[in-house]
Amino acid sequence: MNFSRRSLLAVCLAVPALALGPQPAMAAAALPTVDMEAVLKAAQWDPAKADSAVTPGAGPSVKLVETALRKKGLLDPAYEDGHFGTRTVTAYAQWQQQLGYSGLDATGLPGRTSLTRLGEGQFTLTRIVLAGAKVTHQGFPVNDRTLAMLKAAQGRSGRTYVVEQGSYSPGTDPTSAGTHDGGGVLDLDAEALTAAQRTAAVTALRQVGFAAWLRTPAQGDWPLHIHAVAISDPDLSSPAQKQVGAYYEGRNGLANNAADDGPGVPKVTYEEYLRTL
Repeated sequence: MNFSRRSLLAVCLAVPALALGPQPAMAAAALPTVDMEAVLKAAQWDPAKADSAVTPGAGPSVKLVETALRKKGLLDPAYEDGHFGTRTVTAYAQWQQQLGYSGLDATGLPGRTSLTRLGEGQFTLTRIVLAGAKVTHQGFPVNDRTLAMLKAAQGRSGRTYVVEQGSYSPGTDPTSAGTHDGGGVLDLDAEALTAAQRTAAVTALRQVGFAAWLRTPAQGDWPLHIHAVAISDPDLSSPAQKQVGAYYEGRNGLANNAADDGPGVPKVTYEEYLRTL
């Protein structure tokens, strides 16, 4: 039987499966995304809250993480609510332990590797936060992110700070209550500064993403100094994480949980600060 070119085209349009052969399967739907920045902020702030309020902008991402934890049998469905409270912190720490982590790597504060593993087949990550490599600054251990933050604060204040205690220093100073065991934490000399310079230093540190306070001898067994915690550093120790939560709740980060006595500065992470430049 003879077919014209026009009749052949009509047949192909009418029965594309026969004309073109077997079709490839539909591409899998794109996975939802988890904002790591938002999850980190919630994991530090939410446990300090008196209620189960959701950290602004973090709810959807936290809920995806909680759903994944629930599917692993680590979190009760009742806590699958977008609030990264103590139950979610505990569940996430158990997930980290299942991956073989321990110590500072299993505090319940999400890191890129554990989040990526948890999200396999369920979500992907955006706005990833990394602590970076460990380096030495003025003879003290810090990580790349903390050092970049310190330099940014120095640039804002026009002054170079003298470091008195660094990060990754477990057992170095018992009065620090474990805050310096992980990354992201610094103590800076304040005795050589005037009162105005101390306020300016704490202000600059807060502006670039530190939870920072001036510590006085009246508050504890220590010399006058500035204590600074890099918000959302993935290597923070558990005590340092609690200080960040206290900062967001307007407290001083000490055992007495008194009101924040530092300068009133909008609370930001380092990544949020960089987006304003």
